[in-house]
Amino acid sequence: MGFQVMTMSDAAAARVRAIVENSGPDAKGLRVGIKKGGCAGMEYTIDLVTDPNAKDDRIEKDGAAVWIDPAAVLYLLGTEMGFETTTLRSGFTFHNPNQTSACGCGESVELKAADLTELAKQRQAATA
Repeated sequence: MGFQVMTMSDAAAARVRAIVENSGPDAKGLRVGIKKGGCAGMEYTIDLVTDPNAKDDRIEKDGAAVWIDPAAVLYLLGTEMGFETTTLRSGFTFHNPNQTSACGCGESVELKAADLTELAKQRQAATA
């Protein structure tokens, strides 16, 4: 059994499907990555996928497909992608166990690479 890099909430899956349905016949899903930027050091990126990259990891839920940039995998391991709408904003959220801090405006985060040894121990304990 493989290890899934990220998971998606029902709300995130519904929003991904809606974006794809409204983006034309070439749209296949979304791609999540990270880049340097913002006051905390890193930002999540989300792009429309029309031509999937074979090197990307792929997750799917209820027909919603999300590809994950290989350069971001170690920073996104164990993350749940959500979607929320509030009175002030709507957008994707990332509940990431590798996040160590965030800026006050919520636009950027500080991430550390996942501890693969700890993940392996947790997985081993879960299957025992």
